[in-house]
Amino acid sequence: MNIKDAAQACGLPPKTVRYYEEIGLVTAGRAANGYRAYDERDVHSLRFVQRARSLGFTIEECRQLLSLYRDDSRASADVKALALGKIAEVETKIAELVSMKTTLSALAKSCNGDQRQDCPIIDDLAKDPE
Repeated sequence: MNIKDAAQACGLPPKTVRYYEEIGLVTAGRAANGYRAYDERDVHSLRFVQRARSLGFTIEECRQLLSLYRDDSRASADVKALALGKIAEVETKIAELVSMKTTLSALAKSCNGDQRQDCPIIDDLAKDPE
């Protein structure tokens, strides 16, 4: 199948499929006319990467996951280690987002939101970092 059909089958834009091929994440054969030709295995790999990316895995982590997926002698412990590392990153991001929300909520609560010029939000943003 051509790139448009492969992209549609895996829910990715053709530009992303081209990028994944350029960086060697996935490969595609070439038809006699020189155009990319994708088979079901290629589309499955693209879906795999799309799903991994939707869970927050980086391109390099996707490369590792694909390598493990294709390795019949893989140890599930290796896959689990990648997932646990990603969970730790997500937990850190959640804590950062909660902290941001708390700070923003406090700043918004302290602002009268009226026509006066003074604004605790602007004052806080203008402070020098400690």
